[in-house]
Amino acid sequence: MSTTDHPGTATIEADPEVPLIRITRDFRAAPTQVMRAHTDPELYAQWVGPTELSTRIEHWDARTGGAWAFVNIGPDGEEYSFHGSFHDVTEDRIVQTFTFDGWPEGVSLETLRVEDLGDGRTRLHTTSLFDSFEGRGQMLESGMDVGVNEGYAALDALLAGDPVPGPTSHDVGTRE
Repeated sequence: MSTTDHPGTATIEADPEVPLIRITRDFRAAPTQVMRAHTDPELYAQWVGPTELSTRIEHWDARTGGAWAFVNIGPDGEEYSFHGSFHDVTEDRIVQTFTFDGWPEGVSLETLRVEDLGDGRTRLHTTSLFDSFEGRGQMLESGMDVGVNEGYAALDALLAGDPVPGPTSHDVGTRE
């Protein structure tokens, strides 16, 4: 599976050999800005996921050995919770686990890496390794492409200093 690769759209690919999803997306921002948007809970809550959802950070400790948890809240008040552990956080890479609490048996291992393209541009590379092709298939069928693309569009706006589209309620709980 791959999206079109015109500017502003992430390329999403399912590896045919292993239960892995690769996502690539370019941003008009420095690598440090893109990394900060992934490690600062106040920023992360402003852009992650589909625009119709708001995000409440429950726990955020973005350091090697730390953990995280957040809740997406739909317009009808329905909540979708996620959690994981930060295994490695450096200036250009994050390795973490990711669990949707609605599928607790489906833990994935995610690696995010930023590539400096120069001239204030960054290419973001992420991989998500699932424990089975079935788990990967569930993720692909969940509408993740909408969340990825709408979330990254909101991140573009945030990085450009524009108002972020979608709900404006972004609560941040504990931060350690």
